[in-house]
Amino acid sequence: MLKHKEYLRQGPDYRFGEQVSFHDIKETFGLNHIRIGSWVEEDEKHKAANLIFDSLADLAFILKLPPQAIGLRQTLNLAFGSGGQQGVQAHYMPAGRELALAKNAGAGALAHEFWHAFDHYIAAKAFKAKGNGRSGVAFATSCWLADVTSIKHPLNQRLEQVFATTLLTPDGTDSHAYVDRAVALDSQYGRQYLSKPTELMARAFEACIESHPEIHNSYLVAETLSSSLADSGGYPDLEHRQQIFLALIAYFEPLGEALGREG
Repeated sequence: MLKHKEYLRQGPDYRFGEQVSFHDIKETFGLNHIRIGSWVEEDEKHKAANLIFDSLADLAFILKLPPQAIGLRQTLNLAFGSGGQQGVQAHYMPAGRELALAKNAGAGALAHEFWHAFDHYIAAKAFKAKGNGRSGVAFATSCWLADVTSIKHPLNQRLEQVFATTLLTPDGTDSHAYVDRAVALDSQYGRQYLSKPTELMARAFEACIESHPEIHNSYLVAETLSSSLADSGGYPDLEHRQQIFLALIAYFEPLGEALGREG
């Protein structure tokens, strides 16, 4: 049960020890709507609110973004303990732009699913595509890999550099070993999942977050350093993480500065 679990966290005390509410989360991080399941008990709600608040604050701190930016211009919805999928910790539903966390098993998946939400949100801002694939839903990672025409802007060029650093060799001529390992794992498991561009990028993003030297938050992200998938090469190695993180900050820091000037 959530109320009996402890999550390791090292980072700033944004709440100054105070209890926060889901309303505080909505207002602080600029979310559109928050949905809480009817089976979530009051004490679980209190604990979850603190965990989610700290996790989103950590994410904003690491990415050098103003907290309000986490809500993706008030388009991102959050569900807690509601509408979960059997055996799934968390998931992002593009149709409703909703990031859903399971009540008792959502820990450690927040950073991964936030990237999916961001990847979906930024596609229309970075590429000239309303939708791709049978679902008609565009993700920036997939657009980039499919050579969809990009929208010319300095920030978009930095975003494309994030993708190139993650998925290509340094000279840009071949797939990165990280990608090759994922393809081999999918072949081993007889499926295509780990090597999907959107999943490759989400795992790379969460791996960089977990490897941050100052912030450690097991509710935000877990198991990219120690797990069976990590042991089998399903995440970028430490050197690659450092390269990806530099590219991420080269993108998100000026994005945060631009958003700060707007505010």
